[in-house]
This record gives sequence, C-alpha cells and structure tokens, in this order.
Amino acid sequence: MITAAELLSYMRESTYKPLNAEELIHALQVKDIQEFIALLRDMESRGLIVFTRKNRYGLPERMGLIPGRFQGHAKGFGFLIPDNPEQNDIFISADNTSGAMHNDRIMVRVMKQVTGVRQEGEVIRILERANNRVVGTFEDARRYGFVRPDEKRLAQDIFVPKESFNGARDGDKVIVEVTKWPEPRRNPEGKVAEVFGRAGAPGIDVLSIIKKFQLPEEFPENVIREAEKVAVIRPEDYQGRRDLRSLPMVTIDGEDAKDLDDAVSLELLANGNWYLGVHIADVGNYVKEDSFLDREAFQRGTSVYMVDRVIPMLPRQLSNDICSLNAGVDRLAMTCFMEINPQGSVVAHDITPSVIQVRERMTYSNVNKILLQNDLELKKRYEDFVAMFKNMAMLMHTLRQKRMERGAINFEFPEAKVILDERGKPEAIVKRTSDVAEQMIEEFMIAANETVASEYYWREAPFLYRIHEVPDPEKVEELNEFLHRFGYHIKGASHEIHPKVYQDIIDKIEGRPEERVISTVMLRSMRHARYHPEALGHFGLASKYYSHFTSPIRRYPDLVIHRVIKEYLAKGQLNEERRTKLRKRMNDYAEQSSFKEKIAEDAERESLDMKKAEFMERHIGDTFEGIISGVTSFGMFVELDNTVEGLVHVSTMTDDYYQFEEKLIAFRGRHTRKMYKLGDAVKIVVSRVNVEDRSIDFELAADE
Repeated sequence: MITAAELLSYMRESTYKPLNAEELIHALQVKDIQEFIALLRDMESRGLIVFTRKNRYGLPERMGLIPGRFQGHAKGFGFLIPDNPEQNDIFISADNTSGAMHNDRIMVRVMKQVTGVRQEGEVIRILERANNRVVGTFEDARRYGFVRPDEKRLAQDIFVPKESFNGARDGDKVIVEVTKWPEPRRNPEGKVAEVFGRAGAPGIDVLSIIKKFQLPEEFPENVIREAEKVAVIRPEDYQGRRDLRSLPMVTIDGEDAKDLDDAVSLELLANGNWYLGVHIADVGNYVKEDSFLDREAFQRGTSVYMVDRVIPMLPRQLSNDICSLNAGVDRLAMTCFMEINPQGSVVAHDITPSVIQVRERMTYSNVNKILLQNDLELKKRYEDFVAMFKNMAMLMHTLRQKRMERGAINFEFPEAKVILDERGKPEAIVKRTSDVAEQMIEEFMIAANETVASEYYWREAPFLYRIHEVPDPEKVEELNEFLHRFGYHIKGASHEIHPKVYQDIIDKIEGRPEERVISTVMLRSMRHARYHPEALGHFGLASKYYSHFTSPIRRYPDLVIHRVIKEYLAKGQLNEERRTKLRKRMNDYAEQSSFKEKIAEDAERESLDMKKAEFMERHIGDTFEGIISGVTSFGMFVELDNTVEGLVHVSTMTDDYYQFEEKLIAFRGRHTRKMYKLGDAVKIVVSRVNVEDRSIDFELAADE
C-alpha cells in the first residue's frame, strides 16, 4: 500500500506535473484502488495535496497555496496560521475569508499585494470546519433568535429560526448546532442543541468555557470499567522491577495536588558525586497501548486545570489512586537514577522499572519553611529528611547555574491563583511563588527529561521529543527594533541566534521599569514549544535533547515514551516492523498532543481571566496601586500587585492633553509636561469591568 509520505515524495520530484487519479494509479502501480482513493481524499482534506478544478492532484506549495488554521478576530478579519511553523502568518481581510470561521482548517492563496511587511491572502477552500457546535448566550427576538458566541473570535452571531429554539429562553447559555455556514453578507444559521443553564448562575461560567473548548466532562462507561478492572497491583507486577521501597524518598507538590506523579530521592556518594533518583508513576503498566483507556487518553491529550476543577486525562481510579504516588503504599514506577558530579554534569545514569514507597507527602510551602525560614516545628516533624532537603537545595543551585551558563532562558513571570468560595465566587487573587522547593523539583525534572531524551536519541528509537525551535529571523529583527528604543540589542545573526543572547537581555533589564514589557515582547518573539518525533532541540532550555518523561498521569507524550522505554528494556532492540509502526504513530502522537496542549492552555487562561474580572467587578470604584506595564497610542496598561491588568484609556486622562511619544514609550502632558512611562507607580480607580469580555478599565486616581 502506498503511504502518504511516499506519495508526497513522488510529487516533490522535479519532473512531476499534476496528474489525475487514474494517471497516479498507473504511474505508482497501485493494486488496491479503493484504499488509494481514500488516501487521496484524506490527504486532500488535511491540506497535504490539492485537487484542482481540472481534477488533478498537486502540491499546495507548487501552486502558491498554503494550508493552515484560521485565527479569527472579532472585527471579521483574521490570519492564517500555517501548518509549516517555518512560514509566517498571513493576513486575511474580512472580504477574503470566504465564510471561514475561527479555528477552521483552510487553504489560502497568497495575493501579490503586501501590506507593509506582512503577506496578505484569500481563503480559496475550507478544508475542515471547527465550529459545528458553538457555545453562547441565546437572545430571543420573538420571531427568530440569535446566539451570541462566547468565543469573540467568531465574529458573527448565529441566526436561529423560531422552530429551532428547542425550549431556549432569552439569557440562557446554550450550545447551538450550525446547520448553514456563513456566506458573504449572511450569518451562519443553527438550531439549539442543548440548554445548560442561565447566564450568571453559579458554576455556569466555567461550564461555558468547558463546553466552548469541547472538553470532555465524563469518561465513557467502557473506559471507567477498564480503569476499575486494572487499578490494582498484582503479584506478577513486582517481577522484573528494582525494589526501592527502603530508599528514603518524598513527593513535593502543591497543597491541593491529588495526582502525584513524581517522587525524588538523593544520596551523597563516597566519590563526592550526587546520586539523584527521579521516580515517576508507571502509568503504562495500567494503560496498555490501544486499550480503551489509551484511546481516551490520546483523545484528551492532557489534563486541564480549570480555575475550579480538574478535567483529568485518566479516570480518577488511576490519576488520584493507583497511579498517584501516595505516601505509605506500594507503587509501581519508572526510575531514572543520575550520578551527578560537583560541576552539575550527569556522568552516569540508569533507567529502570521499580517498586517504590514514598515516605512523606511534602508540600512546597513546608519545604520552603524548613529551608528558608528554619521552621523548628517542621524541622522536628521531618527530621529524617532535613539533611536531604538541604543537599537537594545545593544540587539544585549547581544544576541551575550550569543550565544558565550554557544559555538557558529564565523568564520570571508571576503566576496567579484565584481562591474561590463554596459558590465558585472569587474571594482573593494570590501570586504563586517559585522558591527553592519549586526550583528543586523543576531542575530535577529537567535533568531527568534530558537524560531520558539523550539516551533514546542515541539508541535511534522511535520517540517523542519536546522541541522549541530557534526564533524566526524576522521576529528577531522586529524584536531588535523594539529593544533599540531602550538601548538594548540582540547580538549575532538573526538566523543563528543563541539563547544566551536572550538571557543576557533578561539579566540587564532585571529590576528595571521596562522589565515586564520587554520580557513579554521577547517571549512573543519566540516560537511555541511542541512535540515532534525528531530531536530538533529546545531553544529556551538550551538543550540538545529534551523529552517529557515526568508527568504520565496528566500528559499523553510522557505515557507514550514510558511504553517505548519499557519495550526497549524488555527486548533490548525492536524489530524493523515494530520500529516502522511506532515511527508512523509518533507523528500522530506529536500532532495530537501539541494541538490538545494548546486547547488546554487557552481554556485554563480563559477561566483564570474570567475569575480575575469577576473579582475586580466587586471592586469598581476602589483604589489600587499598580505599575505601568505597557504604553500604546490609545492608553496605558497598569498591572496591580495581584497580577490583574487593566487599561487606562487616554480619553480618561483629563487633567491635561496627553500625547503619546513613541520613542520614549510614554505619555507627556502638553501643558504640565507631566510624563507617564513604563514602570512608573500609579494609583488607579477601577472604573468598568466586563466579565464576559474579560476586560477591565481603570482611571487614574484623583490625587495622581
């Protein structure tokens, strides 16, 4: 059977000209015609090949066409996010969307005209619709209705005929099923498929986000039954494992964590080296390849941590019980032992299946109190581990220093956690800190991830890597233009950029007024990390080989490589048939995992932003102190100590006529010469909050 890769290789030959299906069948000597036709249709729907008006098949790139995903904007225009990460985004005006909606897969023709430096294109084909079901608020106009989408990047309301209300009332939160796609000057049409609550009712806000991102709320019955059946350690599971139950080890997590998938141990060897053990839950022992559990985990891709709940990748019988490394009970694990010299280099390692028993379930806050505050009560309670924690802190500093010396980038962005009451209403917003305990676990997991990736790269195993590619040269040039305003510069050729030059800038701006805005712009200039079957390197970590090995309870890629590792440990080497099968699957695993990760990130961020806005809604009229975090021609953004950011629009600055000075990135009063610039401390009053749009407006306090 001809594969997609083989067909693409044939079409990429310089002598190839577009052929019809019959000609391709003859040229490639295809035997199974029906299967080949199905392959052509599948590749066409994925945008790998193009079916022309003359019924011939060709390559998009040879025809000036680019496949990708449509990123819409509330004003109707949008951008093509190309499948090929090497290509830049392409602007698509509202007149050239051809009815494409946010997140649709599309094929775009690049137009000749160029707006500034950005290419412009038009949608010529919609490959796959992403919005068959849309979450929104129903509005009853008597003879007909509309659903106003929660996703603002869906620029049009969805028209609902009277006979398709299906019991929906004005103000209901609904799911509408699209029955007619949009056309020029015509809204999409649909029918109400589900009414799940009233706008503003407790819990409905987060539920709306869950339904908007089509996150699975329940596990299928066959998955639950399988989880109940396998969620036990059998006598035969102990065989072939190293018994590490006598080893002093702990888990260190947040107070509210329930899925504990990593434990750590540390010994000091006679030769002066460290012997670090990273012990990871052996989820693969319970979730077998192609089982119901495996297929469900693949579809979910990752656990999603919403502001008020967790949507787990695996049923709780596994994620919170038999796979979770709870203290005092036997657990099956995959252990990565690393011997690390005083300079921070891993000089030897051993990866092995194990059986472990965690001694203590530690929290970040308690370990920090022991190490940073010398808490006598906690030191007495955990006296058997205090020396190990101190050694862990020393090793962490060594590993961190080595990583920074090689050029790893360390952005310090404060994260926020919203505290909710029993009704789901926000009570407080607190900053998540990253002290010595958090940094210990971070460095130990990075070391394990690198060690595992390096070994299986050199084994030439079919594998899944975590990659972070070098920034696009054009993005680096744009970044340099921005940095020049502050007197900074990214050194070196933009196409051969090294992460250390990014870190050099971060070191220079530390503690300065412009630190936050420059860090944000620098982060945006970089590519998004993703999964890939090839080890293309991790720019941000300055790491040549990197994988995700340490969280198989909540990330599918970790589970995948656990199974590969165990198969190699059991067999030593795989036969060519198995290697070929795994290599083919790694492409699908990488694409699905990267896609699901992005969805999870968007859903988590949206739920957090919504609760931040809801919290600030209760503080309209209140005064806060903040720092100017951004200045634009239409106003300035102010960030409060609780990480909430709002806009002071220039029209509200009425004590003078303020002019935006682009070179200074500041506002200056025409008469008073008073200046507001990045990093300035200001007092603001919360003036307006729109929870639905997640927008917060501030005004300068009167005494400013």
